[in-house]
Formats: sequence, structure tokens, C-alpha cells
Amino acid sequence: MPRTAASTLVSPVPRAADSDRRRTSASVVLRSVLEHGPVARSTVARLTGLSPAAVTEHCARLAALGLLREEAAPRRSNGVGRPHVPVDLDTGRFVVGGVHVAVPYTTVALLDLRGRVVARCELKHERPDAGRVLARAADGLAALLARAPGRRPLGVGVAAGGWVDRDSGTVVEHELLGWREVPVREVLEDRTGLPVHVDGHARALVGGERLFGRARGSRSVLHLFVGNMVDAAFATNDEVHHGPRSQAGAIAHLPVPGGTEPCGCGRTGCLQAELSERTLCRRARAAGVTDSDNPMHVVAAAAAGDAVARRLLVERARATGRAAGLLLDVLNPETVVVTEVGAMRFDDCLSALREAAGKRRAASVLPTSFPDSVLAVAGGSVMLDVLFRDPLSVSPEAI
Repeated sequence: MPRTAASTLVSPVPRAADSDRRRTSASVVLRSVLEHGPVARSTVARLTGLSPAAVTEHCARLAALGLLREEAAPRRSNGVGRPHVPVDLDTGRFVVGGVHVAVPYTTVALLDLRGRVVARCELKHERPDAGRVLARAADGLAALLARAPGRRPLGVGVAAGGWVDRDSGTVVEHELLGWREVPVREVLEDRTGLPVHVDGHARALVGGERLFGRARGSRSVLHLFVGNMVDAAFATNDEVHHGPRSQAGAIAHLPVPGGTEPCGCGRTGCLQAELSERTLCRRARAAGVTDSDNPMHVVAAAAAGDAVARRLLVERARATGRAAGLLLDVLNPETVVVTEVGAMRFDDCLSALREAAGKRRAASVLPTSFPDSVLAVAGGSVMLDVLFRDPLSVSPEAI
């Protein structure tokens, strides 16, 4: 039979477009249940703009994949009308692994689908050799999973400071660990047999804040991470900016006017050198606050009433606020989230940070939503962001 003009127009493109649309709609439904669950399907339809039939279909598919479940008892809206059976995330079946590689130790954790930490441990670095650190992280994940019977892992998220290339899953450069071109994804996939996704910790926490934290619903978010490494990340309309080879957010060597701390790059007064936890601890040792290189010992001293420790933390928070203010002027985000130990725990530190960032925007500057689990959440959020963007491809039962 000869081909007609109409038949020559038939191609796989509509099917691909349908597949993309189905995956996008599934993501929208899952995100809506994350934010509002337990929630009626009719409410999901109203919130998302999808038809009731489409929402019912997506909920059935997501339930079959083990990501959603129905509530046991039907409910009535305001006690009237036909009863409905709400749907919610199934947080009892799957977990994701989270790995955060810091300078002194690696945090390994399991998180449920709401980003809550189920289990975690810290593995102090005997030496910063990348192969050894990643091998111990894989073993740590296996040990946590062995103590969580009935929980199936969907994959592993890895977060680290420095220059991290998300697309290749590589830590391109981590100055303080001495890592160069470390194929983190490849190594951990070989050792765990699970899908692994890798990103910088500032970008990872932007995802965590938008999914599970105070920045949910914000149209633009700036995140400033101040630890031993100092990094930033910026997101607009649910998209985190990565830049070529994921190099966006590298602010460690921005010059600080009047800065006096020598930096490993050979200059003086770089932002990371001025604000790092190493600098905080060195100043605390010099002041007789502690003999430790653990910043939490400075926090503990401040909480116990040590005025010098408190002053050091307030000064650091104020300097962090000045850095945040500069980034605010350039990017003008709706929300700024800062991960910094003083601002997470003391009101006077947060006040100093906000004042230095600029009184006009003080209310938009927030401390991290995860003060007691920020590193575990950073790692897990890398994987959970992938899940909520494309749930049909992440679940091991997807077809």
C-alpha cells in the first residue's frame, strides 16, 4: 500500500512528547502530595491544574511504584460531602542514601521520602585519600541498610564542597582534601550497586530547602554555605544554576576588604580563609576558649556562657552577613538561606548576620531548616531532588 502524505508525518516524536508530559505530570503530583499530604485527589487536581482523571491515573501509578499510599480511613471535607480516601507519601518502604564529604569526616545517612533522617553515622577521616574515604562511605551505607530491614534503597546522593561536576559525577577539585578529578559516582556505583548522583553541597541544600524546608514555594533562593568550605548556590523557578561544568557558586576566593587571613592560593583575605571553621577554631584556641579544632566545641562554650566564644561567633556571623549582602545586591533573590553554625543556634548571631546583610532585606534571610542534620540532608537531597523531578525513572519498580 503506498504511503500517503499523512503517513509520512507519523514519527516517534509525539510518543516521546507524551512520555515527557507523563513524567512531568507525575512529578507535579508527587510534589503536591509532598507539600499537602495526606490530601484528597480532588485537591491535588485543583492545586496542579490537572484533570481529576489524570490525577487518579498518576496516583495509581505512583502507588504501584511504592511511592504513594492511601490513608486507612476515608475522610469528609469539613465533615460534609462524600468521603474521600486521602493519599500520602509512603515513607515506610523506600529510603535514599546520603553521603556528605566534609574535611574532617564523612556523614553517611538514610533518609525517607520526606527528607527525614532515619539513620546516620559519622566516619572520621583517617586520611583524606579519596579511594579510602569513598570505600568507607559505601561500607557505612551497607551497615545502615543492614539495620533497616524492610527498607529498600532507591539510590545514593553525594554532596561535597569545592568544585563538583554534577553531570559527570566528579569532584573536580576540593582544595582542602587535595582531591582532583575524583570519579565519585563511578566509584560508589561500583561499590554499592545503586544509582548515585553527585552535586555540590550548597546546591544540594537549595534542593533540600525547596523540597522540605522554609524556602518551599519561593520563586528564587540563594544559599550560602559557611563551613570549612564556603560555597553559594542560586535557584530560580525550581532550577538551580550550575554553569559550565557545574562551576557556578565558587565564591571561596572573593576578596574581603580588610581581610588579614592568609589563603592557600597565595593571597590574603579571601572569603573562605576569613570565614572557615578552621579560622574560627584557630582564633578560639588563641583566645583560650578551646584546644580543639572542632567548631562545635566553640558553640558549646558559647552556650555554656563563655563570652569570648560568643563574641567570636557573633563576629563570624556578621562577616557572613556582609558576604550575603554582596550576593543579595547582585542576585536579588526572594529568599536567602544561610548554613552557619552560629546563626543556626544563637539569636544574637542571626541578628548580627541579618543586620550586616542589610536591614531592608533582613526578613528574607533565614538560617538553614536543618540545624541538627544539615550534612545528612545535603547528601540525601541530591538523590531526593532526582526522585521528585522524575519519579517514574527512579523507582526500581518503574516500567
